Amino acid sequence: MPRTLIVIDMQRGFDDPVWGATTNPACEQNVGALVGAWQASGEPIVVVRHDSTSPGSPLQAGTAGNALVDVVAAVEPALFVTKNVNSAFYGDVDLHAWLQSEGVSELVICGIQTNMCVETTARMAGNLGYDVTVVLDATRTFDLQTDVAGLGVVTRTADELMATTALDLQAGGFARIATTGQLTD
Repeated sequence: MPRTLIVIDMQRGFDDPVWGATTNPACEQNVGALVGAWQASGEPIVVVRHDSTSPGSPLQAGTAGNALVDVVAAVEPALFVTKNVNSAFYGDVDLHAWLQSEGVSELVICGIQTNMCVETTARMAGNLGYDVTVVLDATRTFDLQTDVAGLGVVTRTADELMATTALDLQAGGFARIATTGQLTD
């Protein structure tokens, strides 16, 4: 079975200002390029949507923000997964079981948020034995700040979080980091 593209949480709700400052405005365009390349090759695409259970979330099921962005909404995926946690492996339709039944061993992952759902899914995929590539320029995330016991208030920019995710995934052996151009040219 050919490699499979997993597109995570490319939803309109991530344009809501509640998320704060973001990075990589080319994310959607790059996801579109990956989707186009996969469609042209006939390789399978898995689309994942986050159905938040948090009251007031822009990603809550049934809200306008829960909708997929146009470039992903137009895809007829081989598999559609809904989830309400970070990992696509804990969703409605068992992603791991489907990948196993299809004989898939190589995953290419893109989407939102780099350091949350994309990273969690990539880590789990690596631990499950998949050959994983994360297309960093086809992801995006947001600045993050929180009070951490023993550290005080910790702040990271979206760019710093993307770089840290890339470092953690590749140096930790969970995934290779690639660019859209490397996979579509």
